[in-house]
This record gives sequence, C-alpha cells and structure tokens, in this order.
Amino acid sequence: MKPTIAPFPATRLRRMRQSPALRALSRQNTLTVDDLIWPIFVMDGQNEETPVASMPGVVRRTVDRIAVAAKEAQALGIPAICIFPYTSMNARTEDCAMAWDPNNLTNQAIRAIKDAAPDIAVMTDIALDPYNINGHDGFVENGEIVNDRTVEALVKMALAQADAGADILGPSDMMDGRIGAIRKALEANGHQNVTILSYTAKYASSFYGPFRDAVGASSALTGDKNTYQMDPGNSDEALRLVERDLSEGADMIMVKPGMPYLDICRRIKDTFGVPTYAYQVSGEYAMLQAAAQNGWLDGEKVMMESLLAFKRAGCDGILTYFAPAAAKILNGS
Repeated sequence: MKPTIAPFPATRLRRMRQSPALRALSRQNTLTVDDLIWPIFVMDGQNEETPVASMPGVVRRTVDRIAVAAKEAQALGIPAICIFPYTSMNARTEDCAMAWDPNNLTNQAIRAIKDAAPDIAVMTDIALDPYNINGHDGFVENGEIVNDRTVEALVKMALAQADAGADILGPSDMMDGRIGAIRKALEANGHQNVTILSYTAKYASSFYGPFRDAVGASSALTGDKNTYQMDPGNSDEALRLVERDLSEGADMIMVKPGMPYLDICRRIKDTFGVPTYAYQVSGEYAMLQAAAQNGWLDGEKVMMESLLAFKRAGCDGILTYFAPAAAKILNGS
C-alpha cells in the first residue's frame, strides 16, 4: 500500500487526531474482551489461594476456586481460560505418569470449569515440565531431551485432556512431530472437534522465570531448554515451524514470549493468514507490574497499550495475566 497525500497545507495529518470522535473513527486496531485468554494456575487442596510472589496479583487456586474464577471470567465476557498445574517436587517423577492421569489437577480443573462456566472455552498446556523431576518439557535420557518417546507421552496427555472436556489443546513442548501425532490420535479417538493452538514459535527466553516459580519448576530444572526451544536470534525458522505445524493439523499458532517478538507475530500473520496468538508471558507481566507498583508507569495505561500492540502486530488474541483487569476496563466496569 502506498498512501497518497496532497502537499501541505492541503494535507494536515493532525486533523484526524483533533478529537476523540475523529480518533475513534480512524483507529485501525482495537482491543476487545473477545481477544483475551486468561492463564490460571491450579494447585492441590481445598478452598485455598496462594499468591505467586514474583507475579503481583496472580495466585494459585485449588480446583474449587478455579470454578469460582471461571464464573468471574464468564461474567466478564472472557472467552477462554488456560490451565497450568502447580506440582511440588515430591510429586514429580522421571516417568511423568501424572501427566496423563485422568484425575490430575489439570483434568479436574477442566471438568470444574465446564460445570461452573459452560460458555468458557478451556485451553490446556501439553508438556511434561510440570510433572518431570528434571523440569524439562520432555524425557531426559543421558542428559539428552529425547524427542520421539516424549511425543508418545504427549499424545497420552492430549487424549486425557480431550476426554476431560478440553476445547483447545496447547502443545508447548517444542518436540518435532507432536502436532501430527496428537491430531492423528484425536481423530482416531472421537475428538475431531478438539482444536490445537500450537506453541509453534516458542523461544528459549529469559522472560519465563516467574512462570516457573508459579508451577514449581524453578528448582526442578536442570540445565536449559536451548536444544528444543527456538534461538532468540532467529526469525525465518519460525516460518518453517509454522508451515510444519499447519501441515500437521494445527488450527491456531502461538508466539511466545509476546512483546519482544511482535515482529514474529506480524511475519506469521502476513505470510500464512492463520489465527495467530501471542503469550504475554510472566516476565512481561511482572516487569510492568513492578514498574507500576513503584510509581514509574501508569499501570492501567501501559497494560492496555501493551495489549493493543499485539493486535497491531496482527494477533487475533492474547494470553495474558491481565485478562480480568483489562476486561473490566473494556467493559466500562
């Protein structure tokens, strides 16, 4: 597109900025409650909430409290919730068998949300790190995160979540071939309508620290995740990964983290035109909250500006811990 404008003074670009009404009429991108997915943390117990120290305003909830949060989200018009389980070190194992247990915390939370707030779409996380004593997304053998054996486990995990009623599966493990294997298993087991939002462009980022605290993975992780998550210096690789995952049956694509990778969001949207999402991860949330709590930034304004940036970069939606607060502002409440 090549804008055509008359020479000054016939064109005065400030004309369209002079009033709220004109600015609204010419606004190219808008943020709505429909764009929000709320990530929540579930823990064992009854009628409890525990703050996550490194994420001000975020808590871990027991399953019964998750149901209450789902009702809140539904009342605010938030269309989807994404569940992440907190698992203590003494519950983690090398075989990660809890990952596909029909009664693990994630699957309990799926059923609780469906009962409490049936209009909410339930998204899950598929990776072994919440259950792995090594803290990795896949099985570790002789210091290597192995691919194919991990994919077999991820398929079992996906089927257990689909059986529990999940609407959106979110494979975040970054193993090769897992989308095709999960899609094939879903089709073979009567879950052809379950969608896959693939964490396709998931970078080996330093912005994940507070999240690992929230799910109990910080003390478990040995080494790093550089052999399976993406190099932050790469962009073209993201497009190859997107093409692969779409060809294997992904319905939607995720970029993670969000704000440092808006260029990747735009490239994916422009190249493939596929439903594209970004995860405004824990580190992004924590740094904005910390600056706001110290009075260095206007918390509400930077929250809304940061979310609008994802829409401008081509995203169809955002996973964000700000979802309830943003929804209240967007609803005028």
